[in-house]
Amino acid sequence: MPPPFISADILLGQLLLGLINGAFYATLSLGLSIIFGILNVVNFAHGAQYMMGAFAAWALLAYLGVGFWWSLLLVPLIVGAIGMLFERVLISRIYHRDPLYGFLLTLGFALVVQGLLREKYGVSGLRYAVPPALAGAKDLGFMFLPYYRAFAVLVSIATCLAAWFAIEKTKLGSYLRAAAENATLSEALGINVPVLLTVTYGIGVALAAFAGVLAAPIYSVSPLMGENMLIIVFAVVVIGGLGSIVGSIVAGVSLGVIEGLTKVFYPQASSTVIFVAMIVVLMLRSDGLFGRRA
Repeated sequence: MPPPFISADILLGQLLLGLINGAFYATLSLGLSIIFGILNVVNFAHGAQYMMGAFAAWALLAYLGVGFWWSLLLVPLIVGAIGMLFERVLISRIYHRDPLYGFLLTLGFALVVQGLLREKYGVSGLRYAVPPALAGAKDLGFMFLPYYRAFAVLVSIATCLAAWFAIEKTKLGSYLRAAAENATLSEALGINVPVLLTVTYGIGVALAAFAGVLAAPIYSVSPLMGENMLIIVFAVVVIGGLGSIVGSIVAGVSLGVIEGLTKVFYPQASSTVIFVAMIVVLMLRSDGLFGRRA
């Protein structure tokens, strides 16, 4: 049952925590939405690629002494390059097949990566410390806000806006959208469609890895961290509309806030409210809030 009295401090605190979680959901779902929207591939390896980003940051620090700030730059490039290789060698072979092939291929890749890391490091989780420059917290009166979480939400929002601008407002983005709409005509106009598709997949994977680096100091680095987050991210993408970048951003932030408010008014439903919202949205609009009508 909901508590009989809810203080303003508790309500504001949960709203802020919901906004932080929502910004993180939006960032992680962004790459998944880009890959589906342009390549029409349901990338079930997205959670594993997010987890690979966190593990790569931890490995760079543990084995090479490379800190958080360099990892934030290097890890998306490294994991994105692995994703591009994966796309060229395997995914490119199934573009013209039933989407189920892409689902099974990416699921198999995720299970292999997860199994290898679980065999090597176990499932108990590895600690990745918050960078010293972002240690500590700010007293907001109604809660203590860790500096790192504030940094993570600001970076997440900036990343979402930058990705939207790049896809919707730049020449590269227009090429990507053209290749997705009509690959044959795009090639006739001199656009190298295979390279664009590879780059698109690499960008989506790099965004997942970037989110993994941001998550490493907040959650323990574990082979299971991607599996747990993937279900929520898929729900976010479905609610926003498969392939819609704006939908992923709006749905991610909104659902984070709704989840936070649910923890105040009805905590027992906080773990399922996102999926209830997904069911309601699909009943009212099967393509999602911002999805394109077939």
